[in-house]
Amino acid sequence: MIASIDVVEVALALCLTGTALVCLFDRHLLRACRFFVAFAIAMALAWWQLGAIWLASAELLLGAVLTGLCCFYALGHVGSSGSSVLAHDHFSEPWTRIAMRVVLALVWFVMVAVAIGYVLTDMQHSPAEHPLLLAGVVIAASAMASFALHRHLLRRLLAFNLLGSGVFMLLAGVAGTTPTAQVLISVGLLVAALGSMLGVLLIRQLLHLQGVNALDHDSGPKESAT
Repeated sequence: MIASIDVVEVALALCLTGTALVCLFDRHLLRACRFFVAFAIAMALAWWQLGAIWLASAELLLGAVLTGLCCFYALGHVGSSGSSVLAHDHFSEPWTRIAMRVVLALVWFVMVAVAIGYVLTDMQHSPAEHPLLLAGVVIAASAMASFALHRHLLRRLLAFNLLGSGVFMLLAGVAGTTPTAQVLISVGLLVAALGSMLGVLLIRQLLHLQGVNALDHDSGPKESAT
C-alpha cells in the first residue's frame, strides 16, 4: 500500500529517474557521462535498499567504475591526450529527419511501456510498494526512446547501459532478490560491462580511422568532416 512506501526508496527512485533522464537527453556528452556515473552509484544504493548486497557491489564495480571509465575513455579524457572527442552532440539533420526520429523515439517509448505493463502483473514485488520498480519501467522505456532518437554512438552506448539497468530492476521485481536471482543479474551486469568495453574500443577505432564526424553520422564513410 502507499502508506508502507519507504521514504528512502522513493528518494532513490527519483534520483535514479532524474540522473537517467539527464544522462539520456543532455546534449553535453561529458556531463551525460558524469550523470551516468551518478546513476550507477544510485543504482548500487538501490540494490542495497532491496537487500541485494552482491548486486550493489557488482553495480558499483562494473557500472560506476569500469563502465564509467570506459565512457570517459571514449571521450578522450582517460588514457589519451586529455582533449574531449566531442563536447556536444548536436542535431545537424534536416528538420524532417529530426521529426521522424522524435516520432520513432515516442513510438518505442509507448511500445516498451505497454510491454512492461504486461510484466508488472506477474511481479513478485508490487510496484505500488516499491517505487524502484516504477523507476525501472521509466528508465527502460526512456532508454529505448533515446536509442531511437540519437545518432551519436556514445549516446547509444549510454542508452544501452541504462536500458540494461532498467531491465535488471524489473527482473528483480519479477524474481525477487534471492541468491539465484542475484547471480543471474550479476552475470547480466558483467556481460553489459564487457559489451560496453567492446563498444568503446570500436568507437575509438572508428574515431582514429574516420574522424569525429563518423561517430555522429548514420552513413559513416560517405559523409566527410567539414
